[in-house]
Amino acid sequence: DTREDLAFAEAARHHLEAAGAQVVGDVRGRPYDARAELERLATAGGKLDAIAANQATSSWAILRHVAARFPQLGNVPVVTPPRYWWPNFLKADNLRNIADQIVIIAILAAGMTFVVITGGIDLSVGSLIALSAVTTTLLIRDVAGAETATANGMIWSCLAAVSLCGLCGLFSGAMVTFFQVPAFIVTLAMMLVARGIASEISRGASIYQVPTSFLWLGGGADLFGIPNGVVLMMVLYIAANVVMTRMTLGRYIYAIGGNAEAARLSGVPVQRVLLWVYAFSGGLAGVGGVVMASRLRSGAPTYGLMYELYAIAAVVVGGASLSGGQGKMFGTLIGAFIIAVIKNGMNLTGVTPFRQEVVFGAVILGAVLLDRLKGYLRLRTAPQATKSP
Repeated sequence: DTREDLAFAEAARHHLEAAGAQVVGDVRGRPYDARAELERLATAGGKLDAIAANQATSSWAILRHVAARFPQLGNVPVVTPPRYWWPNFLKADNLRNIADQIVIIAILAAGMTFVVITGGIDLSVGSLIALSAVTTTLLIRDVAGAETATANGMIWSCLAAVSLCGLCGLFSGAMVTFFQVPAFIVTLAMMLVARGIASEISRGASIYQVPTSFLWLGGGADLFGIPNGVVLMMVLYIAANVVMTRMTLGRYIYAIGGNAEAARLSGVPVQRVLLWVYAFSGGLAGVGGVVMASRLRSGAPTYGLMYELYAIAAVVVGGASLSGGQGKMFGTLIGAFIIAVIKNGMNLTGVTPFRQEVVFGAVILGAVLLDRLKGYLRLRTAPQATKSP
């Protein structure tokens, strides 16, 4: 909590009590603290007339969807003070919120970049976030000891979840390569299957019986105050950039995206490379799910909704071509930063989630049209072959 946040909480309580309102709870912390308080109030059977929040906390998903997640509390409006957009954007808490959003979007987009450069698409990554988060927290709760779980138990739970998502990606790759099923159809089916499995094994409820130390990855900041999630993201991007620029696998990926048949005739193991690419995408989605579960200290089958859209938007805004053969990892990272800033700005200015979907759809369409225009201009300006007399 910053001094400004504490002042807001004290002032809100004072003015509400002075107006004759009964304050039934006061939450200061992270989204999981708000969720725990709302669950307590819902269990107690009371109803709320309003929830007071500042500009940063009013954008939390747990507060935007109170009526859907806690119908016992009634249709509760979230009341915020007048918005001062630019100063609020520069607040430390809001910048930290942007960093949290960048991490998960960027990790997903890194895996998506591998797939898009080959000329494919992976629509399952958002659902794999939910599957990873639910699997991680379920294993911690039921196998590793719940709130008394050790570090080793939590690490093995995270690795199991990431491996499961990697296997899901491997299955998608096998369907694309061996059975020639379009990537769009395969990953769309996997999107439904993964979220369905997450809902089934969690019984449709959040799993939050995990130790406080589980927050280390998503909420800690051990290196010069830099969030641990950001450090992990940068390590993954450096490794992915090395793969794409310094290793044979990266050259193979670009070759397949340029012309898969020509690459095959040149000796590129197309099927094996595509298997690895989709496995990478699934595994990185699993890492994103672990980070989200750690940040929220819970797992739920609703996690990752629309994140496949954010990942695709980051990739195309970062300069990759959806037709394959073009794209750079650090371009995708810049695209993820742009998408996270747009998303945060819309949250701060009160843009509804439905309108946000329209905006992101327009961003993707605009980026694709720009890519097509660049391709057209390249063809127009390319030297034309002349026929010898």
